[in-house]
Amino acid sequence: MNGHEWAIKGATKRFESIFFGVFTFMHIVGRKTVMEDFGTKPSPVDIKKCSVMHAGVMPIGRGSMAVQNGKGPLANLMRGDGLYPVFQPIVALCDGSIYSHEALIRGPMGTALAGPDALLSAAAREGMNFEFENVCVAVALKRWGNLGQSGRLFVNVSAAVLVQCLTHFGRDALLQLVLGFGVLPRMLVLEITEYERVEDMDALANVVSDIRSAGVALALDDFGDGRSSLRLWAQLKPEIVKIDKYFTKDISQHADKLKTIQALQQIASIFNTELVAEGIETEADLRVLRDLGITYGQGYLLGRPAAQPREQIETVALNVMRDPRVAVFPELTRASQIGQIRRSAVIEAPCVGLTTTNNELAALFLNHKDLHGLAVVDGTRPVGIINRSRFMNEYSKLYYREVSGRKTCLKHVNFEPRLVEREHNVEELIGILTSDDQRYLTDGFIVTHNGRYIGLGTGDQLVRSVTEKRVEAARHANPLTFLPGNVPISLHIERLLKSGVEFVACYADLNNFKPFNDQYGYWRGDEMIRLVARLALSHCDPQRDFVGHVGGDDFIILYQSDDWQLQCEKIVNEFASCAIDLFDSSAREAGGIHAEDRHGVSRFFPLTTISIGAVKINRDDYFNAEQVASAAARAKHDAKIHGAGLLIRDVSDFSCR
Repeated sequence: MNGHEWAIKGATKRFESIFFGVFTFMHIVGRKTVMEDFGTKPSPVDIKKCSVMHAGVMPIGRGSMAVQNGKGPLANLMRGDGLYPVFQPIVALCDGSIYSHEALIRGPMGTALAGPDALLSAAAREGMNFEFENVCVAVALKRWGNLGQSGRLFVNVSAAVLVQCLTHFGRDALLQLVLGFGVLPRMLVLEITEYERVEDMDALANVVSDIRSAGVALALDDFGDGRSSLRLWAQLKPEIVKIDKYFTKDISQHADKLKTIQALQQIASIFNTELVAEGIETEADLRVLRDLGITYGQGYLLGRPAAQPREQIETVALNVMRDPRVAVFPELTRASQIGQIRRSAVIEAPCVGLTTTNNELAALFLNHKDLHGLAVVDGTRPVGIINRSRFMNEYSKLYYREVSGRKTCLKHVNFEPRLVEREHNVEELIGILTSDDQRYLTDGFIVTHNGRYIGLGTGDQLVRSVTEKRVEAARHANPLTFLPGNVPISLHIERLLKSGVEFVACYADLNNFKPFNDQYGYWRGDEMIRLVARLALSHCDPQRDFVGHVGGDDFIILYQSDDWQLQCEKIVNEFASCAIDLFDSSAREAGGIHAEDRHGVSRFFPLTTISIGAVKINRDDYFNAEQVASAAARAKHDAKIHGAGLLIRDVSDFSCR
């Protein structure tokens, strides 16, 4: 043993004493002791004697009275060498390099306490959560130091244990403990693992500030599982936040999870935090997380926990990261329900009370010539609405002012108005437009906030709001096929161009669709369009190829698959064989239908077919999505003119270099 090894061994012994002192102190001040049972409060001298008496004698943590006197199976493990760490890699998703390892504690293989959940449950049953956590930290650090690893290590610790230790023993004791095991503080990341909500956030923030000044980094574990809160993130400002595996599992298939992680990325940029995606188990999920720009990842696909730290991740994961092809992000398949009354134009109109006279009401209408009506309120609560035209027709009659001018306006009130909360969804108000009571269209509706009057709305405004909302929603997801609309199409093209990967842009359009739709009606027309969507999806790799619905009978397919030409030809052929079933038998026998063309002239139209124009997009040929879409549209136009099912244009015909 050389001098350096002797120094490490001596330092380790000293820090074992410090660590055991932490156990002893916490046991005396925080739990029942023999002296407490006899009504005696331990003094600082008792505490000092106790820690000195056992210093350097017992192994780390095993000298705790709770452990020494424990009768349960976990206590037996902690008294011996039953607990050991395994290490799982945390990987940089940009290149597959190993950024760090996380230490995970295991019990004896083949026993009831082999797994982490069983160990945690046993610690709770035996009342040794604090002791168990400390032993886990010590075992992980000791093993990492013995392995001579110079890399970064993540070690789990609860907020409560971290606060207790640092509050009573300070930063220096922690540093001495870490250094004693041969681990550099700057290579240590304390991962806050919460089983309960943090009660004293300010105390934890102070402790974190103290350990951070020593070079130790902080991570939040399982963010999004309900215990790791946004306030905890904001107040502690950890260097790293680990996203709970609920949000990463099957992210390649769930647009809502993808949107959630994109929101977390925005928060991370505000707090200057790096994200770790936990629970990566499939190639598809890894590809999406990589393309989202998540910094680090962890999961079985990258590397399972093992007794020895890994030097390289699993080959299958490395191949995914080196594959330049772009992931196809999942899209919301149905139109968004966003669109509240608050986003529509609410008329901030005056209102009248139950005692308002007809003369006062007429004066208001004369002063506000654009108002279609006025709300009647009882205090702040709306109880009715008065239609302008109906009231003014009555008020303008001969002698009405003299006879009824000073009477209350209640005779003219519709006491069954439509009340709409400002937060109400516009889409849910379509019932107003289709109601049998057409007064809602002429009188409009009253807008409230928490039941209080704030303004009026009209039927015209509602029609505009619903129309605008549906048009905007269709730009994101087509309501007929639920395929991505123009906005996601453009975004995906931009991602492809940015990556530099080669791809093929295909534009598909139906031939003679208008006369078919005119002849058989919108229902069969919709069926034909849905047929195109089904065929396009069935002849695309969902992990590599993107299918979008521009609108009407126009579709965009963005291929990264090598067999794209074969798949396009299959779409053309299968459409021809399937679409014929949507025609009547007479049309099938005749090979088409007689219908009016765009000029109103009746002529014969062959059965509907599909044309696809394809353009190969190479690196730097195009600069934005609009140029790519235009080139594909021109190729589609040429395909229709030449009567070709599939027409492939050379990039030099359309490139914008």
